[in-house]
Amino acid sequence: MYDLTPINIGLAVMLVLINGIISIWMKLKLEKQLLLASIRAIVQLLLIGLILEWIFELSWWPIIGLLMFTMTLIASLTAVQRSQRRFPGIWLNSTVAVFASSWLVTGFALAAIIPPHSWSENPAQYLIPLLGMILGNTLNGISLGLDRLSEELVMRRAEVELKLTLGATRNEAARQALQNAVRSGMTPIINSMMVVGLVSLPGLMTGQILAGASPLDSVKYQIVIMFLIASGTALGTVISVLLGFRCLFNSKHQFLFDQIRRVG
Repeated sequence: MYDLTPINIGLAVMLVLINGIISIWMKLKLEKQLLLASIRAIVQLLLIGLILEWIFELSWWPIIGLLMFTMTLIASLTAVQRSQRRFPGIWLNSTVAVFASSWLVTGFALAAIIPPHSWSENPAQYLIPLLGMILGNTLNGISLGLDRLSEELVMRRAEVELKLTLGATRNEAARQALQNAVRSGMTPIINSMMVVGLVSLPGLMTGQILAGASPLDSVKYQIVIMFLIASGTALGTVISVLLGFRCLFNSKHQFLFDQIRRVG
């Protein structure tokens, strides 16, 4: 694989100027955000590169576990921060959903799909990249699902309360909102799966090909990763939406509408 120089990377970074020009031309007022995002991306990637290089060489389980825990916790908090409506318990719901779905799917991958003897000598090389890819998509699904759940219940308040008044259970009254919330969280990954290989070449596959791996071998890994991501996203979205539902409806089948508040 060709070893990129700082000049090569600098040329790629300069492409962000196109975004800035578009923002100025259309008066979007995104220049500061673009600059901040670019700086943060460079700093964060350089830091994680140095940390991963150290962890890969050390290959010590407590350090690997600490990094995995930190990554998952940040993903949990980020999922809620993207939501425009919140309610008591949403932070805990997101944390439980992210940890349960991402760690379960990652554990299954390393126990059943990738033989343990292939990663036991350097577990960090497999654990951290796999968990990172699953987390990135899972937090998006959870964020979209929670946001849509709140929006649906706010828009359908009269309908939900009417159903409850007429004797419907909380499950019956909120079924449509739950379905739409889960559907919203799962739609992006389904769309990606529909066009993968035709419209886009995923990052993992592209990286392996650039590194000199066989395209067919790269495809095999990409298929595995794609379905791991899809299952993690689905599990995380369903768990977070159902936990959110239980926070907004009590055991007496009452809709706790006043718990929902808008932020930002």
